[in-house]
Amino acid sequence: MGSCIICGTSVEGRICDLHEEDALFVFRGNSADQLTVDRYYRGTVDGFAEFGVFVDIGDSVTGLLHRSELDRRLDSLDWDSGDEVYVQVKNVRDNGNIDLGWSIRQSEREFRGVLVDDPEVGHSTLLEEDEDDEAEAGAADSGNGSTRDDSTGRNDESGETAEVAETESDAGAVSRSSDAERVDGAGSVGSTESEVDDAATTETDAAQSGGSAAVVEEQTESDTEATAADSTDAEAADAETADAEATDAEPQTVAVGALSEHVGEDVRLEGEVVGIRQTSGPTVFELHDETGTVDCAAFVEAGVRAYPDVEEGDFARFDGEVRRRRGEIQVETEDLSVLEDAERDEVEQRLADALDDEARPDSVDPLADDPAIDALSEDLVEVATEIRKAVLTDRPVIVRHANTADGYLAGSALERATLPLVTDQHRRTDAQYHYFDRRPLEGGVYDMDDATKDTSTMLDNRARHDEQLPLFVFVAAGGTRESLDGFDLLNVYGAPTVLVDDIDVDGAVTDAVDAAVSPSLADAPETTATALAANVAAHVNDGVREDLRHLPAVSFWEGVPDAYHEAAGEAGYDDEAVTQLREAVALEAHYQSYEDKRELITDLVFGDDEDDVGGLAGHIAEQFRERVDDEVSTAKANLDYRSVEDAEVAVLDTDAYSHQYEFPPETLLLDELHRDVRDEADAVVGISTDTLYVRTDADVDVHELAATVAENAPEGGVAPRSVREGSIRYLAGERDAVLDALLSALGDEL
Repeated sequence: MGSCIICGTSVEGRICDLHEEDALFVFRGNSADQLTVDRYYRGTVDGFAEFGVFVDIGDSVTGLLHRSELDRRLDSLDWDSGDEVYVQVKNVRDNGNIDLGWSIRQSEREFRGVLVDDPEVGHSTLLEEDEDDEAEAGAADSGNGSTRDDSTGRNDESGETAEVAETESDAGAVSRSSDAERVDGAGSVGSTESEVDDAATTETDAAQSGGSAAVVEEQTESDTEATAADSTDAEAADAETADAEATDAEPQTVAVGALSEHVGEDVRLEGEVVGIRQTSGPTVFELHDETGTVDCAAFVEAGVRAYPDVEEGDFARFDGEVRRRRGEIQVETEDLSVLEDAERDEVEQRLADALDDEARPDSVDPLADDPAIDALSEDLVEVATEIRKAVLTDRPVIVRHANTADGYLAGSALERATLPLVTDQHRRTDAQYHYFDRRPLEGGVYDMDDATKDTSTMLDNRARHDEQLPLFVFVAAGGTRESLDGFDLLNVYGAPTVLVDDIDVDGAVTDAVDAAVSPSLADAPETTATALAANVAAHVNDGVREDLRHLPAVSFWEGVPDAYHEAAGEAGYDDEAVTQLREAVALEAHYQSYEDKRELITDLVFGDDEDDVGGLAGHIAEQFRERVDDEVSTAKANLDYRSVEDAEVAVLDTDAYSHQYEFPPETLLLDELHRDVRDEADAVVGISTDTLYVRTDADVDVHELAATVAENAPEGGVAPRSVREGSIRYLAGERDAVLDALLSALGDEL
């Protein structure tokens, strides 16, 4: 009877039925019928076929991993012949064919134990025990072989000669030992033959010169004893010095990436503890430094947690011996200490600097000649670096963007760039959904409702799945002070945030986020959020650059810059295609506005089949145009023109003359209406139950406008709602007073 290596249950062998799927097996049999169905085995890639991969299990059997069992397309596997892989035996057929299944665990460290499946023995053993037995057997064979070498191939005479020589050698050794003892007895411990000869000569000379032999002998013995005492003291002092030096000598500090050059040596490592797992034997700490990650095993007794005060996230120093176990480097920990204060800060900064260097993108040309992008090049790199760092450190990325065409296009540009990096970083089939999310925001304002939902979700994921807090990327949203409360809540928990916005960003917002990109921060020309985000995306992943070239042109409702117009044309999008795509995205942004609609937006914006995509965009754009034209026609017929100072303002009661909760929404309707009546009115004002909307080409600051209205209508509860939407909220009971105050304030601005 044995004990299960995972739960300790008494079993025949080393694993119970309940935990058999948690262990990895190394097969030592020679036929397919010796395999155990449902077990996971270590194998090597033998070859490829159209229908799957052939995998060798052990040295004598080969199974088929059919392509239907894979979590990806067969041609996307990065395996080569001879690569080590991990598979599950699904079935052993009567004809000896073996059906294999995919294992989501593709590293030994992901299993809870490694066992040897040896049918000849009749039960499984720990791989470590098996390797130790082999090593002992090899040592014994080596010893036996040496003995056989001394006798085999020799005749009796030579054998006798060897025995005689050995006897003589032994005798000589005994003789030398006896001589040494005699010398030590006559003189001093450790005296040499020359010292004895010198003593004898001195005695003889003394006798010949008539001196007393006794005196000479006494003097000689005295001198010899003094010499012996000095020699003994010196040897003791040298030994103590050597012991002290050995004790005080610190092991060499090396990087994780260089450990393969120090196998068998004692080393020192410094870094961050990024994982801790308790095995049936040692506690395994995953230590990460600027060059990689390594397992450090610390043993107290089987299954007992070593260094229980050490936690994930600690920065620590490990001393131990570098060993290679089952082909992987591992450090057998002899001492572990958590770094504090200045030592911790130094290591943490070193790792942070290394991560910045790794994540910082190479120099990337802008998608087109845009003065705004040129002026913001450093800010673009900084935001791209933060996104790449998040992917490299397994931190989820959450993109929050306005539920407008510009917001969706900008968010999908970042999505297009980041998803391939996430796939490369993780083997999980759902990694693209687990480590990246895109969540639209109403009105481009990150309010407490949105922040509370995000905070609750991220804390739940941290508690249940041990996830890191995500990086929040705000695109075409969050740039004004209305979002500060939301940012403050994220900052309480230390969730990192970056901002990409085309409007004037408040200084308080830039202080609240970790990095920001906006033309207003560099006195750069105006552009769209999509133009900014697409260039950030090109820095995040230059491999998708060609997919992004048409997006900036699509995001401009009018006055597309020539450079972006040309880029879209080179990407295969003429003026009609650009217009259709813009209108199609705008319509889809309205429906299910809180959902990312990832696949639908991808088909619209990045479809591989241009003809099919053109058909999809054209079909949706047709619906857009029909509905917008109907609403604009109705609205124009019901505009109330007001003369204010020297300006003409067109007022629309959106409650009375638009369809509520249907497409187009008030914001898009007023945009279209403003473009349509620009020659007749200096501004368009929409008024609903509790919200005012302002559309004008004049340089009007919504915050200042709202402050003026609030001063002139103090009972109206006036405050900015969304600068991006040009909206101001008020109390419905003060409608007339607030509208009059707004028109008066506009007269002063226009």
